[in-house]
Amino acid sequence: MSTQAITTNAARPVTAGHGLPPGAIAIMLMLCVSWGFNQLAVKLALPDVPPMLQAMIRSAGALPVMLIVGWARGVKFFERDGTLLPGLVAGLMFGVEFVLIFTGLVFTSASRASVFLYTAPFFVALGSHQFLGERLSATQWSGLALSFAGVALAIGVPQPNVDAKVLLGDLLVVGGGVLWAATTLVAKGTNLRRAAPEKALGYQAAVSVPILALAAWISGEHLTHMPSALSISLLAYQAIWVVGCTFVIWFAMVKTYSASKLSAFTFITPLFGVVAAYFIMHDTLTAVFGVAALLVVAGLYLVNKPDPKVTPDPNVPA
Repeated sequence: MSTQAITTNAARPVTAGHGLPPGAIAIMLMLCVSWGFNQLAVKLALPDVPPMLQAMIRSAGALPVMLIVGWARGVKFFERDGTLLPGLVAGLMFGVEFVLIFTGLVFTSASRASVFLYTAPFFVALGSHQFLGERLSATQWSGLALSFAGVALAIGVPQPNVDAKVLLGDLLVVGGGVLWAATTLVAKGTNLRRAAPEKALGYQAAVSVPILALAAWISGEHLTHMPSALSISLLAYQAIWVVGCTFVIWFAMVKTYSASKLSAFTFITPLFGVVAAYFIMHDTLTAVFGVAALLVVAGLYLVNKPDPKVTPDPNVPA
């Protein structure tokens, strides 16, 4: 994806401006709580449903939800509107993203995955600066450095029960965060921005199904027994609510507000994930990892903190 292709909808530099309105803040908090529990839901269902099959089932299960909601709203899914190519690219990245995340969750804990996946906002900040023309202040660049330091500390410092497999899982989840950021930038900087959110995400869910099915086949995954009621309910949560609803809401928000403003609120998601994993799965939390998580969160906050010296761009939604 070239710089020129990404910047067609952002020809000149923009800035962060003021914060989101109260309604948007409430929606983002709801999304963060939902996503904070998502890695835990995946991890809890793994004993019954292997990772690639789990990811495939949730993408396939989310498609009818998006089609029904889109049909009710009058969305023209098959209208030629210049979104096919960016939609396919976003779908490819979406599929590979979840191959990385779900594979990573096999090796690392839900609490660690919650922190590493939500490094995505500083990749969004970097991409917004490079491709969407959103300038970063010195404070925001300091935040990037702080977040990277936190990730390096969490991955590189010896900790109890952390071996090479856990570190591999961490890196796979970080790779998923990079692809999530890239998908957000494609949705913001191409014709996908003008498509209904159900259609934009529909591309991704539809393209990801064969990718994840192929990954499951290559991995030799299959169901060995009937999943428990808990696992089925967790799959329904992922498919219907997380992918079918919250991801659609996220893309609607991305279409309306700047990527950096929205990312300012996703930095709290790892905290929900870590706390949930600690209380529900009794994940081990060490002082070192706690410091690393705080560095990541603090860095993400600084990356997305509006610069009071900057005058808001009137063409960028508040």
